[in-house]
Amino acid sequence: MQEEIVIIGAGQAGAQVAQSLRQGGFEGPLRLIGDEPHLPYQRPPLSKKYLAGEIEADSLLLRPPAFFSANDIDLVPGNRVVSIDRGTKRLRLENGDTLPYGKLVLATGTHARSLRIEGADKQGVLTLRSIADVDSIRERLANSTRVAIIGAGYIGLEVAAVARGLGKEVSVIEAQDRPMKRVVSETMSAFFTTLHRSKGIDLRLNTGIEAIEGNGEVTGVRLASGETVPAGLVLIAVGAEPNDGLAAEAGVEVDNGILVDGSGQTSDPDIYAAGDCTRFYSNRYKRSVRMESVQNAIDQAKIVAQALVGQDVDYDPLPWFWSDQYDIKLQIAGLSDGYDDTVVVGSPEDHKFYVAYLKAGQLIAVDSINAPRSHMMARRVIGETWREGLLPEA
Repeated sequence: MQEEIVIIGAGQAGAQVAQSLRQGGFEGPLRLIGDEPHLPYQRPPLSKKYLAGEIEADSLLLRPPAFFSANDIDLVPGNRVVSIDRGTKRLRLENGDTLPYGKLVLATGTHARSLRIEGADKQGVLTLRSIADVDSIRERLANSTRVAIIGAGYIGLEVAAVARGLGKEVSVIEAQDRPMKRVVSETMSAFFTTLHRSKGIDLRLNTGIEAIEGNGEVTGVRLASGETVPAGLVLIAVGAEPNDGLAAEAGVEVDNGILVDGSGQTSDPDIYAAGDCTRFYSNRYKRSVRMESVQNAIDQAKIVAQALVGQDVDYDPLPWFWSDQYDIKLQIAGLSDGYDDTVVVGSPEDHKFYVAYLKAGQLIAVDSINAPRSHMMARRVIGETWREGLLPEA
């Protein structure tokens, strides 16, 4: 009899591991434990269509309920695993139950990074990672005319676009000198700065924050300059951190993410990990990386499932990401870290162009705006050839 596989984390990665195990021929006991009361669901639409009210929660589900019963996957929603006993190979749940495992997969994802600032605990100061978070934001949006968003990354700008589309007065406060500075070039940052300001967003760059104001209920954000930006809703969108605490407490090696090899195996041969919570060495980039993307969650989950059924695998993906803001679709292929030159093809003014990132004359990444062909070609070119100077058309 095959030993039981337990997956902790019922998000994109966890659900994909379970699905791929069954598709790969694993017939043993399979349990999927999630700390949310929902079936596994997609997260990218949370800050876009779900927040805007364009779709309901059922539309987010990765698989219908019948899928799990039909594939004999024991889904345990709404119950958090609080400890792993590697010696006895048992898990302790928040409700006090204990469960055995033969092999364990950690697909615990990330949590929103907190902001250590006075007033961050006031009513109406929120973060966005889950359906419950967005439900709270939607309720607050319905009763607020002014919104302040701290952080001009993907989530902050996506929420700003939705809130502006709902007729709200929106301020985005960013400590850096340009939006999305960590992931895009100056050209792309300038495009999004112009875009959001043209839509009426009060985008404040190079701006520090002193405190979040209000007497119980939030009323605004006090800036380092002393000015207060009024708001009935404050969203903290300053990035995410890996949920690696459970692994660390069990003695599994972590370093800003659960450390895994090319098969997804951790420092414990009976424990694997997949998705946003992991960190692995990439031969492609010659360094350790941690990726927060649907692509990584799905692809690494498939690798882990293959490893668990005895296949020889080595995970080293070409990353890709996307963001929807207003009628703009940003698609990113590759990692642009360390680029020394850029080439802009197309017209930013026409909202259709791409930025190619070069390192020593070699194409390493492409950011595309409303140019899906260039994105797909970039994924192929970077992934297969890495040839010097080979650029797709806009």
